[in-house]
Amino acid sequence: MDYSYTGDAHRRLVESYEADESPFPTCDSPGFPRRDHLRDEIVLLKKLVFPRCWNAGSLAADEEATRAAVTDLGSICCSGISPYVTDELSHTSGNPDAIVDAVLDRLPEIREAVKKDVEAAYKGDPAAKSYLEVVRSYPGVHAALVYRFAHVLYEEGSPEYARELSEYAKTETGIDIHPGAEIGEYFFVDHGTGVVIGESATVGDWVRLYQNVTLGALHFEEQEGEEHMLKKGYKRHPDIGSHVVIGAGTNVLGPISVGDHVSIGANSWITEDIPDHTKVIVAEHPKQVRKHQE
Repeated sequence: MDYSYTGDAHRRLVESYEADESPFPTCDSPGFPRRDHLRDEIVLLKKLVFPRCWNAGSLAADEEATRAAVTDLGSICCSGISPYVTDELSHTSGNPDAIVDAVLDRLPEIREAVKKDVEAAYKGDPAAKSYLEVVRSYPGVHAALVYRFAHVLYEEGSPEYARELSEYAKTETGIDIHPGAEIGEYFFVDHGTGVVIGESATVGDWVRLYQNVTLGALHFEEQEGEEHMLKKGYKRHPDIGSHVVIGAGTNVLGPISVGDHVSIGANSWITEDIPDHTKVIVAEHPKQVRKHQE
């Protein structure tokens, strides 16, 4: 499919690259070893968001090269969206070019959001040594990058293609974030494997999740008059406030509310509202029995 980007995101991206300061990488010519990926749009997205981290430092000072990369990304996205436009059950409607134009125009906004996620990861992990390490190595940052882009696709009218990209991120990271979820600034998933965030979940600013956390549904409603069909499009996932930490193995289930400045300990089961400034822990862990082996 022929697609030509005519907006000004490339100019605003180059301005954003030029404004980068340490601790974000500022060298335009590092040479990292090649990585192969199944989805070319994610490769391009990573280069456009952090060109100096993905062997694309030339973009940082070249508006035309950046425009070409943006156009390439748009062409792939148009091809990905188009099949859904003709599917009779699809929720994607309208001109793929118009959807992609709207999404690409928001690339500088996406970049700024992901930079904040990198900052949250660096500050939130005692093991983090540099922003460069966080960008290249942290699955939570990779998942957040794809989520931020997919969420814009979801908002602009392409929910199915957005879900494709989210599923790809899950195969790479083990982190399943539905593109319909609403996630605030400075979001960090540490380790990440087994994390699930449902479609109608909302998450505030400066939220940190650990592995095997689920922000999910407690139960499902059936669609009236349709046998074996679950109801769609209703609120079934939790709302998480700002400055919240949720420990490993915790399940937060149902359309409940978790307030601001809340800390939830590992392996908790949360199905009721939690007020602001609350710490939740499992009061009695199972007792261990240790026996000497001959």
